[in-house]
Amino acid sequence: MVAVEIVSFGYLHGEPPPAHLTIDLREHFRDPHVSPELRYMTADDEPVRAAVLNTPGVAELVEAAATAVAAFASGPSARVVTVADGCAGGRHRAPTFARALAERLRAAGHSVTVRHRDMGKPVVAR
Repeated sequence: MVAVEIVSFGYLHGEPPPAHLTIDLREHFRDPHVSPELRYMTADDEPVRAAVLNTPGVAELVEAAATAVAAFASGPSARVVTVADGCAGGRHRAPTFARALAERLRAAGHSVTVRHRDMGKPVVAR
């Protein structure tokens, strides 16, 4: 198995990091930011993780992303496969998705590192 690096980020904080696969979570999945009780929490908080992971389609996207990583990893020159996943602010959906994907990939035998580029940044007013 190859090494996998997953970077979560927020589009409102700048360009996506370079990656083999970039996943945009902004349009299709519920944004916890719209709930006042979740807005100032992050993916470190269980209510945020539950809100994201219970959104229809998220589990299927985790599986699809794991399949894509396996395809990249099977290439003749595969070394490190980098996945970037982004949401608006990088505090809720992206880091929760990154952790779920990392868990799935580790279960498949990959060595995985996860970095949350923007999770510690302030809430973006929008």
